[in-house]
Amino acid sequence: MTNSIKTDKPKRILFSGYAPVHFLCFLPIYELLKNDPRVEVWLSGGFRNKDKDETTFNIEGFYDPYPVDKDRVIPIEQAREEDFDVLVCAHLSDTLFPRSAKKTVQIFHGVSFKNLAVREKALRFDVLCLPGPYHAELFRSQGFIRKGGSECLLTGFAKTDALINETLDRNELLRGLDVDPALPTLLFAPTGDKHNALESMGEKLISSISDAGKWNLLIKPHDHPKNVINWFERLKPFENERVKVVRDLNVIPYLHAADLLITDASSVSVEYTLMDRPIIFLEIPKLMAKITKRAEALDLDSRRIGTIIDKKADIVETITESLAQKEQRSELRREVASQVFYKPGGASDRIKGVILHAAEIEKELPDDVKVLLPE
Repeated sequence: MTNSIKTDKPKRILFSGYAPVHFLCFLPIYELLKNDPRVEVWLSGGFRNKDKDETTFNIEGFYDPYPVDKDRVIPIEQAREEDFDVLVCAHLSDTLFPRSAKKTVQIFHGVSFKNLAVREKALRFDVLCLPGPYHAELFRSQGFIRKGGSECLLTGFAKTDALINETLDRNELLRGLDVDPALPTLLFAPTGDKHNALESMGEKLISSISDAGKWNLLIKPHDHPKNVINWFERLKPFENERVKVVRDLNVIPYLHAADLLITDASSVSVEYTLMDRPIIFLEIPKLMAKITKRAEALDLDSRRIGTIIDKKADIVETITESLAQKEQRSELRREVASQVFYKPGGASDRIKGVILHAAEIEKELPDDVKVLLPE
């Protein structure tokens, strides 16, 4: 007996986002849905621009970096005049909603210790695809898993599937960047908030690592920083045979290739626990003070997965020690990964199934999606 429901015409699925990371979280699901004859996948949103009291979105070029059907890309002004069966978002804003959607699905765009997605605003969506047990417990403790409220599901986090499903080739990636795969590779990937590590100490840190001449260093600026700084131009003088600035929007292949991660308050640190490799956190007091004020569910204790240092520390010495003692904090990293990510590697398939169920194409949710019930 089939689980599918016969439909006369394809159901309309809309994804709408305003930052590259939003679509990158949907991209592996899009790849699974785009050739399904039962659905039409439409894309909207665009680069967000805030000017005093007005917020606008520019679709021009937003989806150009991705292998999508450009005929299905529409500006938000058009989407606001149309009706869809399912809306999928990886952000909590309702500014990119269409005129109507029978069901709205939230897939989230990060698993940071800041936990800024653990908010009442998330409940404006009909279905929440939670990354794992850790966030499920946070939503429960905040009273967000309610009778008659949003349907909360454990699905996993699709963005990270490629870290462990053997679709990435480290050596091929590094050769493509023209660096030596035989050398240990470091990834410097800061958050995009003001006062981040790239702004506060980045150039000095990059110089120190480059001068040491021991490792490859890949620098991945945030895809939508709050301060508009052209880091690609600014960091050009630092590039050489071992130091490269990553222009790709997707950080996942570079997390896979890195032997050590250097970051600050970015969610990539949590994603990197799936690789179980050393992490160095750069202390950024101004930004952390700001985060502490706005993040009600802040979890600073989770940074135990890495070594925390300030700008006075010897970064070369810290990297050397961390690479020499790779097993240090390994148990903590594995523990965090097991709590944050539900059945890693298969989230894209599960979330695809959730969307098809929301569209009333599949009668049941996938067997390995866990439904969270109110206590």
